[in-house]
Amino acid sequence: MELVTRKRFMLFTGSANPELAEAVADELGVRLGKAQLSRFANTEVYARPSESVRGVDCFVIQSHAPEINFHIMEQLILIDALKRASAHRITAVVPFFGYARADKKVLPREPISARLMSDLFLAAGADRIVSIDLHTGQVQGFFPKPFDHLTALPIVTKYLEERLDGPTTVVSPDAGGVKRAEKYARYLGAYVAFVHKRREFDVHNESKALTVVGAVRGRNAVIVDDMIDTGGTVENAARLLRERGARSVYVAATHPVLSPPALGRLKKAPIDEVVVTDTLPISEEARNFDKLTRLSIAPVLAEALQAIFMDSSVSAIFLGDNT
Repeated sequence: MELVTRKRFMLFTGSANPELAEAVADELGVRLGKAQLSRFANTEVYARPSESVRGVDCFVIQSHAPEINFHIMEQLILIDALKRASAHRITAVVPFFGYARADKKVLPREPISARLMSDLFLAAGADRIVSIDLHTGQVQGFFPKPFDHLTALPIVTKYLEERLDGPTTVVSPDAGGVKRAEKYARYLGAYVAFVHKRREFDVHNESKALTVVGAVRGRNAVIVDDMIDTGGTVENAARLLRERGARSVYVAATHPVLSPPALGRLKKAPIDEVVVTDTLPISEEARNFDKLTRLSIAPVLAEALQAIFMDSSVSAIFLGDNT
């Protein structure tokens, strides 16, 4: 007896950012898979696919947005349900990867929570992880199966090329982000600089910008980072760049975490425009912030998911800049 099989693709979403999931589904020309998502009275998570997934390549998209711990558990439980329903292969699509900043020990007795996250995905039944602009690339090494690290760089730089006029310097807000700044600078034909800052390791979300290393006077300055959380780093860097004679200051960050008091800081900072993507949902107040531009990451995600499903190269999409 000869059995001819045909690969099937299904995209599921959790409740964190259904707007992005719908946009990815539209790009792919598919509908979102049906799943029952709810909470018990004691806030435990319930997730169950409402249709057969036997033998299917399943993709579960969920950004780890507030309530971050709830949304992580929701994705893990949905993956577990798909595994137990005999899905052929399960890919966890995590545009914003929770706990990625906890990727190493800085103080004694600290956890490495990013490694724990990878272990949880492995235990739940994920065969692959897809994420965008991780805080540090080493997080990929915590997961023993394929981990595709995508980047918003092509989308953001294309937008900035149309906005910037004149000499430009791409600025990393700290020494650790210089490699990211160099990639942006290569696309924009710009100089590279970085802000030397001081951070107390035992105090979260606080830092102080000390000086700028690199040429910024009379130039457009573009601060690039993986995320904007409370906005302190960006505000301090923007003020310092203006003091050093920058002609304009733009901010480009993939993930708009925007934890309070980020919006207040961004509104007060000497910034011309803040460019982010839709990897995370944002509040109505943020949507109404006239200096905030939100670009869609859906085309990048859709192309990568199609490549994974077709077993073709993901890195070729980004010309190697996703590593």
